[in-house]
Amino acid sequence: MEEKTEVVPEMPPMPAVPPSAPERTRRRTLIGMIAGAVIVAAVSSGTTALLVSGSSRESAAPRPTSATSAPAAPAEDPEDPADAIAEAPQTYNDSPTSKDFELTLKTTEKQCFGSAGCNVTVEPKLSYLSVTSLDPEKTLSITYEIHGDESGPVIETMELTDQDRLTYDPVSITTPGRLTKVTTKITDVTVSSLS
Repeated sequence: MEEKTEVVPEMPPMPAVPPSAPERTRRRTLIGMIAGAVIVAAVSSGTTALLVSGSSRESAAPRPTSATSAPAAPAEDPEDPADAIAEAPQTYNDSPTSKDFELTLKTTEKQCFGSAGCNVTVEPKLSYLSVTSLDPEKTLSITYEIHGDESGPVIETMELTDQDRLTYDPVSITTPGRLTKVTTKITDVTVSSLS
């Protein structure tokens, strides 16, 4: 019978210099930088508010010098800019023009007949371009021309209410050829009050 021998592994030698701590990852560094910026911003905002409120109190009344004087009233918080914006009256574009809109046509149906042309159904797609909002209490009647029909321009009117509700009828035209481009342009914008 064979004798079993037990092998004991030797311990590896210890390094002369201890291993260094793992380097920080970019993510940790970025998080640290963001946290530092937030803290600096918060501290500087508080310091600025303290300096501003402190300087106005010092010029208005002298500081109390005795320990028996009444505590100073807390300084009122400056007005919140969001409240000031909410209190500002809303201004509207009361007289929009054709330049305040962009009008394109979406082809919803098209049937062509060789060299005889095509029957095309289009719907208007209106975009408002101005920065100033439209008055939700007003109705806009927008007149536009469609070019490309074999009989000449087709004139249509659509209504815009509640700033974004567009009412229109799809328009069917017949083009003189398969390659005829159908285009549109706004010719008039009329504003009226909702009643």
